[in-house]
Amino acid sequence: MKAVILAGGLGTRLAEETETKPKPMVEIGGRPILWHIMKIYAAHGINEFIICLGYKGYVIKEFFINYFVHSSDITVDLGRNAVEVIRPQAEPWRVTLVETGEATEIGGRIRRILPHVADDEAFCLTYGDGVANIDVRGLIDFHRKEGRLCTVTAVQPPGRFGAIRHEGARVTRFAEKPVGDGGWINGGFFVASPAVGAYIAGDDTVWEREPLERLAEEGQLSVHFHQGFWHPMDTLRDRRLLEGLWASGQAPWKIW
Repeated sequence: MKAVILAGGLGTRLAEETETKPKPMVEIGGRPILWHIMKIYAAHGINEFIICLGYKGYVIKEFFINYFVHSSDITVDLGRNAVEVIRPQAEPWRVTLVETGEATEIGGRIRRILPHVADDEAFCLTYGDGVANIDVRGLIDFHRKEGRLCTVTAVQPPGRFGAIRHEGARVTRFAEKPVGDGGWINGGFFVASPAVGAYIAGDDTVWEREPLERLAEEGQLSVHFHQGFWHPMDTLRDRRLLEGLWASGQAPWKIW
């Protein structure tokens, strides 16, 4: 199965980082978050990727074009203008980079890559700015068992503030930054049939609106609950949190 990663957005809330590169290329531990997402999928045996490019997509192209050399030990012979790879190191990934337009909405980006998955039973799909210790293989098995056109992973977002429960002036429970408020949100890890293309009108279709709403109304959307770690990288604060977890050696999404 292939994994489709949406990597074309502007990342305006990370403007300090995204003036010169797309949001999925913002680094955690010296590696783009895009790489971390791909490593999560690869840990579950998925090594074929389709990357939806948009804003500054050439940066992502250059990263993968030079990936093999940058990951390996090399000898550069300046006299002969030659490069010898002496200890090759690279993941066995096949990466298709598709220009899906700078202004295209997510639904439109999905529609544009459908020819690359047209003959597949289903494909994985996720945003290029969030990590989780998600059981991808379990998600795929769940999708197949349910038999619907699309499965969305639901997560409980991390809380930003401490929660206080009380009876009058007496505190009965205090929880520093609890997980969410009991509600579930779209965690961004999908499995979908290529048939979802029929629900996408064009480049200006917002995936999370009409397509997912219609799929739900028609009984074609399953939900897989993920109760483990999940965190987006929407702001500089998020990036610092993820960087801190990686530096501590306790990054929950590092399942490889």
